[in-house]
Order: sequence, then structure tokens, then C-alpha cells
Amino acid sequence: MPNRDRDPRPRLDGLDRRLLGYLQKDARVSTAELARRLGLSGPGLQKRLRKLEDQGVIRGYATIVNREAVGLDLLCFVHVTLAHHRPNSVKQFPDKIKNMPEVLECHFLTGEFDYLLKVVVANHDHLQKFLFGTLMKAGGIDRTRTSIVVKEVKASTSLPL
Repeated sequence: MPNRDRDPRPRLDGLDRRLLGYLQKDARVSTAELARRLGLSGPGLQKRLRKLEDQGVIRGYATIVNREAVGLDLLCFVHVTLAHHRPNSVKQFPDKIKNMPEVLECHFLTGEFDYLLKVVVANHDHLQKFLFGTLMKAGGIDRTRTSIVVKEVKASTSLPL
């Protein structure tokens, strides 16, 4: 009989957490430097990295682009209420969102709204075109409420390890 109390998450030791911390601060650091900081051999570090990747702890390595430097000046949060709450409707919405490049994140919520979208656009015209020309045309939406970010106070991709 399987143990239902078993935690399916990978177990991370102190070295794993230190390694992840270094990578979150600077994913471009060389493997030689990482190995030195952690007191590991090169092959030992590679084995540990591969294990973390295989377990899905490390999902990838990415460059963080300054959105304003590339002309995406508006950051918005769009609360979405679906027209219907049948299982099929709730399931289809994320599939529609996946092909909308303006949507950085999509979260399924409890409470007053069904989904929260984190959206970036160039300007107010772009926002209007996205909301009425893309999002609402996808169908299945009863209403939206959009908040435009005045100032981004904190934005981080680092987890508290």
C-alpha cells in the first residue's frame, strides 16, 4: 500500500539551497566559480545541477529584460470573471490565454474574480486593443476589471530559500 503522507517534492539539502540562491542572484556565474563557492568538484556540481533540473526544481535559465527599455511601458493587472463556471469553461480559458504575448502570468483564483492576469503593453491604445480586440474576443468572459500599475515598488524572481 502506498504511503499517502509522503511528500512528492524533492528534498533539498543546504548545499542545494545555497546553489539555488547563487543561481537566482546570477545565473551567468560560471560552473567553476559555483563549484569553488560551494566547495564541490566540477563534476560534483554538474551532477547536482542535473539532479535539480531533472527533478523540476530548476525549470530553466532566463534573461530578465527591462520591459520599459523595450517599449512596454504599462504594467497592468486584469481581473477576469468568466460568463459561465462549468468545468469546460474554466478549463478552456487558460488555453486561450497561452497565445496572448501580452499576458505574462495567469492565475486561477478563489473569491470575487476567476482569474488574475499580469499584462504588459506599450501604451493605453495597446491596452485598449488588447482588452477589447484580443481578450474579450476570446469569448467566455463576463467582465474584467483592470488596474494600471503607477509604480512598481518590488519585482523579484528570487524565491526565499
